[in-house]
Amino acid sequence: MELVTIHRQPASILGLAGQSIDAATVSLAFEAGINYFFFYNLESENFLDGLKSLLVGKREQTLVATGSENRNIESLRNYLDCVRHRLNIAQVDVFFAEYVSPADDIGQLQAVLDELHSWKDQKLVRYVGVTTHNLPIAKQLIEGHQCDVLMLRYNMAHRKAQEDVLPSASKTGIPVVAFTCTRWGSLLKGHPNWQQKPPLATDCYRMALSHRAVRLALTAPKNRQQLLENLSVLHSPQLWQQELTHWQEYGDLIYGAGQDAFDTQWI
Repeated sequence: MELVTIHRQPASILGLAGQSIDAATVSLAFEAGINYFFFYNLESENFLDGLKSLLVGKREQTLVATGSENRNIESLRNYLDCVRHRLNIAQVDVFFAEYVSPADDIGQLQAVLDELHSWKDQKLVRYVGVTTHNLPIAKQLIEGHQCDVLMLRYNMAHRKAQEDVLPSASKTGIPVVAFTCTRWGSLLKGHPNWQQKPPLATDCYRMALSHRAVRLALTAPKNRQQLLENLSVLHSPQLWQQELTHWQEYGDLIYGAGQDAFDTQWI
């Protein structure tokens, strides 16, 4: 399955995630080549204002993605309606059941996925997505064709998805959206045992995109300058094997410095 806009244009390899950026930055990202926009909730007012303005004339060339970790069907329906009303759109491109974990009740989760698929049948959404940090769950969901898109933590430090999940995604044709590509910024800070320069954010995105199963990487710049720097990824060549090995070695150091169980328990 390919991620495409309503006008069948492929998704950009870099997606913009809503955070503390102004409305004009959304337009700047689009003009530079980003057409995939993701937000966790409706609290990012400036981002949503910019996205709404963009959608007035560019709806068919844009992918709108959001989701919820709520497992209550009525709450999910209310959120979908709020998103459609907030952005003045009839359809959301990608809606994710977020943060699926072993703590989820299987029956409740299945009801959520069934609900999202019914929205797809009703043309309220175009793709059903799932986000998770748990690799066994990710593999089970994609091999069971429970989702159209998988959003997964994948970066220099967190690469265990390469063993089973990403190959399975490639085999089943389910595109993967990589997030936390900079590992919440910690990959950019260096390590006491690393004597060379730490990576730039652009290196982190290129690393995530180096796997063929990863369709796009999310970037969440804090300001316009960071966005301008990250935009170079849209036109950067793939990493050479020597570069991949270099950053994998660095990532191994960062992974080993995980400060709590969340860093390493599932991935």
